[in-house]
Amino acid sequence: MNAYPPQADESAAALGHHVQVPWQNLDRRMLLIYPVEAALRILPILAIPIIFGTREVNSLWLPIAGVVAACVVAVIAGSIRWATTKYRIGPVYVELRRGVFQKKLLSVPRSRIRSVDVQARVLHRLLGMAKVSIGTGQQSSGTWESNSFELDALPAEVIPALRAELLAHALAPPAPDSSLEWSTSTAVTTEPTSAPNTTELAHWQWSWVRYAPFSLTGIVAIAAAVGAVFQFGLSEHLVDAEHLRDAAQSTAQLGLLILVIIGAVGLLVTSSIVACVRYLVTFGKLHVNDTGRALNVSHGLLQTKQSTLDRARLRGTTLREPLLLRLAGGARLNAIMTGVSAETGHASLLMPQSPRVETRRVMAAVLHDEGLAQVPLREHGPAARRRRYVRALSLPVAVLVAGLVIHMSVQPLPVLAWVAAVLVTAAAIWVAHDRYRGLGHAVAPGWLITSSGSLDRSRDTLAAAGIIGWTVRQSFFQRRAGVATIVAATPAGTGSYEVVDIPVDQAWALVEAVTPGGGDVWINRGPAS
Repeated sequence: MNAYPPQADESAAALGHHVQVPWQNLDRRMLLIYPVEAALRILPILAIPIIFGTREVNSLWLPIAGVVAACVVAVIAGSIRWATTKYRIGPVYVELRRGVFQKKLLSVPRSRIRSVDVQARVLHRLLGMAKVSIGTGQQSSGTWESNSFELDALPAEVIPALRAELLAHALAPPAPDSSLEWSTSTAVTTEPTSAPNTTELAHWQWSWVRYAPFSLTGIVAIAAAVGAVFQFGLSEHLVDAEHLRDAAQSTAQLGLLILVIIGAVGLLVTSSIVACVRYLVTFGKLHVNDTGRALNVSHGLLQTKQSTLDRARLRGTTLREPLLLRLAGGARLNAIMTGVSAETGHASLLMPQSPRVETRRVMAAVLHDEGLAQVPLREHGPAARRRRYVRALSLPVAVLVAGLVIHMSVQPLPVLAWVAAVLVTAAAIWVAHDRYRGLGHAVAPGWLITSSGSLDRSRDTLAAAGIIGWTVRQSFFQRRAGVATIVAATPAGTGSYEVVDIPVDQAWALVEAVTPGGGDVWINRGPAS
């Protein structure tokens, strides 16, 4: 099947030459990658019963047999995949043919190629190979596995020339009245490319590692490991381990409160170490450079990546300040790019967890406007404030009332329960206050700035030229409160950005201020009835 219809400018001679291009196989060294990676994924599961012991002597052979079987299956699957995967790069199309029982042919016109992503994990780098992914800047309607154009793997030495050839159309100098599609590419090298007109916006600093613990990555990794232990039935070995039973009996004598404190401290220390290691490995040697036409972001120690974000498709930035990171004085920065979904992780990354001052400085440099990062937000008024307090306090107040009823009519509640209820209520009041403090919007010449959230606060700076549509909506409770939510639709980033709980009489005036002519017809009519 063809991913796109033929282009009108494709001549018969070019198509004829394309048909004559022979099909090629992937590099044979890929046969070494699949079994090794499969074994590495299973080794942590095998290590647990080895470390903590087993109830039966012969039970140790079961995980070993599982690893051997998995490696054999991986070798067979890799051989079949290598034999059935072929590709060719012609003057008109780039084609990929794969599948055993269900044959698939993915054909991408070279004129539509907007990204060439190159990734090299540790094993790829040891073997001198890399994985190449070709994209067109459009969201796929199917799954990534079934519709992605990936070549895993190719020799690393041929990739720079191949990438330059495939991106020649996308990165060509723009015409006076035209706009380029975005492009995102990654490279195997860890050092950033340099050019005479390249300006360095930011580079890696060891002190940034201190912001890693103020995220949930360490806790998520620990939770995943614990889940794997219980999923594969290895928890019984942990319970039956003699030294663990002795440790549990010793700590149980300290009392419940001491035990909870020890567990919390242990979890905090472990998760912080895991988060710091992951942060260092993922974002080490970070460089952010500006060539004038593109933003080059490179990072990574073991798995190196380099992303090239075309300024012609830059539509703004998102400054993220989760609660813990905000309390530590840090923030993250992502670019809002046409064709790059916000769900693609590091594809639009500009700055990882780093000092807020440094992140705002890079934001100003990327947007070529120092004032955008400092524009004060306009508050949304008492109705929006009241909605935050009502939503935050509804559950705690209901719990307090229920506890009071039980205390008066059934049996008295312990003092600890009342203390916990009061603390939860106080925390809800603080969250409501913080949510309203982070709520607001601003309109700068050519820009819409919107902010919301407390636990995961974000400040979106969106170019007015990137907005393709507006929606003003009201829920039942919003109509009663006299507020509305404005949705700015865009083909970039998350696809839509919201101004939440703005007074309804200001909604279409805001739209008109950002997009002249977009809201004047509705200003005197209010939201849709």
